[in-house]
Order: sequence, then structure tokens, then C-alpha cells
Amino acid sequence: MRVQVAIVGGGPAGHLLGQLLYKAGIDAVIIERQTRDYVLGRIRAGVLEQVCIDLMDEAGVGQRMHAEGLVHGGFDMLFKGERHRIDMNRLTGGKNVMVYGQTEVTRDLMDARQAAGLTTIYEASNVTVHDFDTDKPRVRYEKDGPNGKEVHEIECDFIAGCDGFHGVCRASAPRSAIREYEKIYPFGWLGILSDTPPVHHELIYANSPRGFALCSQRSHTRSRYYLQVPLTDKVEDWSDEAFWQELRLRLDPEARAKLVTGPSIEKSIAPLRSFVTEPMRFGRMFLAGDAAHIVPPTGAKGLNLAATDVKYLSNALIEFYQDKTEAGIDNYSERCLRRIWRAERFSWWFTGLMHRFPENGEIGQKFQEAELDYLIHSEAGARSVAENYVGLPLDFGE
Repeated sequence: MRVQVAIVGGGPAGHLLGQLLYKAGIDAVIIERQTRDYVLGRIRAGVLEQVCIDLMDEAGVGQRMHAEGLVHGGFDMLFKGERHRIDMNRLTGGKNVMVYGQTEVTRDLMDARQAAGLTTIYEASNVTVHDFDTDKPRVRYEKDGPNGKEVHEIECDFIAGCDGFHGVCRASAPRSAIREYEKIYPFGWLGILSDTPPVHHELIYANSPRGFALCSQRSHTRSRYYLQVPLTDKVEDWSDEAFWQELRLRLDPEARAKLVTGPSIEKSIAPLRSFVTEPMRFGRMFLAGDAAHIVPPTGAKGLNLAATDVKYLSNALIEFYQDKTEAGIDNYSERCLRRIWRAERFSWWFTGLMHRFPENGEIGQKFQEAELDYLIHSEAGARSVAENYVGLPLDFGE
């Protein structure tokens, strides 16, 4: 097979890139090691910045998102038993975010690709990337055929590594040419998904002496809740009843009274880390999304950062084919990393502000509460939080 762009990874980043390239008349194939159903079964966050919303529209897949997504103009910060609203819409000159699950984003992109008759290769095993330091990169993979496993090879002009933190693309980059930065946090998020109405129409971020909590949602009838838990905890240690009881203890009286509980339909514990790879380009192979960076989920930057990577990369590839210039390709890594580090900083700061760090003792809790008190009473402080939460413009600072 010969294509212009081989996209390794069929999650939201890979499918968004494929759709944007298709709209520009660029031939791309997606290679994914899992099944479609497996990819859609992964439960992830779903707060979309305006940049991500605009990209879904640009890709021609925004109709259902606009019909079903929940527009939020603010969120609540809870500390010392009281909630305080950050009015993002007012503080940022009319900007909002939208709650629309990552699963639904991926489904919309998959459906559009299938309707257009474009090629996605699912259940591709032993994927390897070759010769990306030349002008003739190749991707090899194995797939079950009538005679058992068959080896296939794709020749291409460029490889887009959208294959996540554990993917083959970053792992294939020369160790001498790559630098990785990482911070592991000493706790995780225990998350529950339940078919219950949300406790509040917007998100609640709770700072409590018992630990962080987040009240989120997927729709008017489906809720997503999180608790900060030690890394030593196991999902099986937490019954639904124990989860709901602990959540109540971390909420304010009004939220506690309005909380509707029910059986969980998904329960998991996610570790938290900050991670960045530099650079994000190796010859004719590019990294995008989780293949290049991970943020703690506080602030909901993961999917949005992946989307902006894809925007920069799609623009660079379109310029290469249509305008015969490599300027966008040459600047891809630098442009992405400047935005990534800003989002990493915000996510790190927000995580440090809202979570319980036992090693900091009672004075650490007092410092957090004092900073939160400053933020909600300072127009400049609240605006900084709001600007970062809704997402900085693509060309911010350029």
C-alpha cells in the first residue's frame, strides 16, 4: 500500500488528523492495534475547549456535538465548605467550554471516516515504523488473514505517531535524540460513571482536608465523579456505597443534599503524571497527543492538547502538499511544545492547589485555602484561572 500519510493510532487524535487531511484531499490511512469497539470502550474525560470545538466543526463532524453537548460558562471551586463560581464567560470575553465525552468525539470521527469509505486498519499487531529519517518512511504490521498472520507494509511520505503513551512511535525514536520530562503524583483518581442526574449543572472542583473531589457529567442523566485516593488503593477496595459516602464527606451541604446516588456502570483508578517529550519530530515522523505528552486530568487538558497538536500538524502537511513549503513541518515541534508547556504548567499548578499532599501537613492545607481565597476575590487571579481553563488561543504569544 502507498499513501501520503500513515497515521499510527486510531483514537481521537488519529481520527481527527485523518479527517482534516481528508478534507484537504490528502490520502491517509489509520493503523490501530485494537478493535473499534475497544477504542470506543475507553472512558475518558470530555471537557472541550473552544479550539477543539472549532476543529470538530472544521472536520465536518460537529453536528451531534452541538446538539448534545452541554455548554458551560463557568465552574465552582469548593474549599472550606463553601462553593465559589469562576465565571469563565465574563472573565474571558464570552468564551465557554463544552462537556461532550471523548468517546462521543471519537465515535463521530469514526462514523465520518467510515461514511467516506476511508481506510482504517483495526487489529493490526506488531506495528513497527521504519526509515522515518529518510524520504521513504514505512510502517509494517501483522494482521490475521486466511492463512494466519500476514505481514503488510505501507509506504508513505510521513508517519504521524498518534499511538499514545505506550505506542511504538515514540519508542522508535533514537534515544540520543529525545529527552523526556516526567513527574509522578503520589495519588490517583478513583472515578465512577453512573446513570444519575448530575449534582450541579456545572463542574465542582473540591479542595477538602480529606482529599480532592470532582463532580462532573456526561449528560443531563449521566454523571462522572472522582475522588483522590492513595496509589495503594485498588478498585475492588471501593464499593459503590463507600464511594458515595466518601464523596458526601468532601462536598458542601447543598451539594450533599442534592447528590443522587446509584449503581456504577464503570469504576476505575487512574494514576496522575505530568510527562513531556522533546522534540516531537524525528525526520518524517511526528508525535501528537499522548504519544508526546501527558497531563494530570485536573483542568481537562489532555484531549484538547492532542487536538491542537493535530491542528498544527495538519496545517503543516497541507502546506507541504499544497504550497510546497516545509516551514510548518520545520516549526511543528517548537509550536506544539510552547503550547504544551503552558498547559502542563496550568495542570501542575491546579493539581497542586486542589489536592491533599499529606507530607505538607496542616500548613499545606492552609496555604491552599489562602490561595483559593485570593483567587476568588481577585479579578486578575480569577481571570488567569478562567483564561487557562477555557484554553489559550492557538496563536497566543506568537
